[in-house]
Formats: sequence, C-alpha cells, structure tokens
Amino acid sequence: MISDLAAWLFALLVVNPINAEIRERIETANLLLQAFQQSQQCLATHGPWLLAQAENDPVWAVGTAIGITTGWTSSTQLLDTNDPDCLVLTRLLAHEGRENTGS
Repeated sequence: MISDLAAWLFALLVVNPINAEIRERIETANLLLQAFQQSQQCLATHGPWLLAQAENDPVWAVGTAIGITTGWTSSTQLLDTNDPDCLVLTRLLAHEGRENTGS
C-alpha cells in the first residue's frame, strides 16, 4: 500500500514533469530524427525502471521526488549516462540547466 502510494507520487512529481520537460526541450532544440529516436528509447527503457524502483523503495521515491521538485537533485541523475540512448537527453538537460542558472 505504501509502496503503491510512493510510486504514484513519484510518477506524479518526478516522471511526468521530467517527461514534459524533455518533450519541450526536444522540440525547442530541433534535434535530428536519430537523436529524437534515441531519446525516446531512453525514456521507454528507463521510465518503467524508475517506476519499479519507486514502488520497491518508497523512501528513495519520496526523497527523489522532493529532490527533483525542490531542485536539489538534477533530473539528469535519474538517467543512465552509460546508455548511449540517454546521452542526448543528459546533455540536453545539463546544457539547459546551466543556461537557467547563468553558469
């Protein structure tokens, strides 16, 4: 019961906003078709894994949701940087984050 609630909160506060943010940044970045397909594959692979992780570890789910919502945790930390399909997204999100902070 608690794990289901944690997974639902995680999806609501982390996965859905990150998915919307990624879609917006992909559209504004005018990515090539191959890069767009790679980013979609990354989301298809890692989205279900993140939800399963949230369901299996409610403490991690709540902590991560709070971290993402408050900005203490970067959304790029949730993606596997060793997965070639996720490289496009991690670079795009990291680049956008630096622009927003003025770094």
